[in-house]
Amino acid sequence: MKISRITILTLGVADLGKATRFYEAVLGTPPNTSSDGITIIELPGTWISLYPLDKLAEDISPEVPIIRSGFSGVTLAHNARSKDDVVAIMRCAELAGARVVKEPQETFWGGFSGYFADLDGYYWEVAWGPMFEFAENGELRIKENV
Repeated sequence: MKISRITILTLGVADLGKATRFYEAVLGTPPNTSSDGITIIELPGTWISLYPLDKLAEDISPEVPIIRSGFSGVTLAHNARSKDDVVAIMRCAELAGARVVKEPQETFWGGFSGYFADLDGYYWEVAWGPMFEFAENGELRIKENV
């Protein structure tokens, strides 16, 4: 069987209420909190779920240790439609409580991006690239003949 797409990314969070408010402010999408104890943010293509970190570890296995420090080697990305949007999204994240790790700037790959850490230390890149475009439904695509 082939896996054709990632449908949900679940982030283990320390405080579900704070994380829900943070992501609503940054992404501008009303969260779905209809299921008790979990928040779903329905985005085009891939949803984000927020779930208490201790309960997420327990769901995987009672033996899974919770270790949250430093850089895990994973980043999340939000692609923007323009350089100005990158700056605006970064400022919005900062106002919502994110820690700006790298201010938006020109990149070696021809784009423009910056990084922030959310309330739980997950690293997000906010980027614009000349090789990307968006479909009508908001999904990211690589431009043809770039």
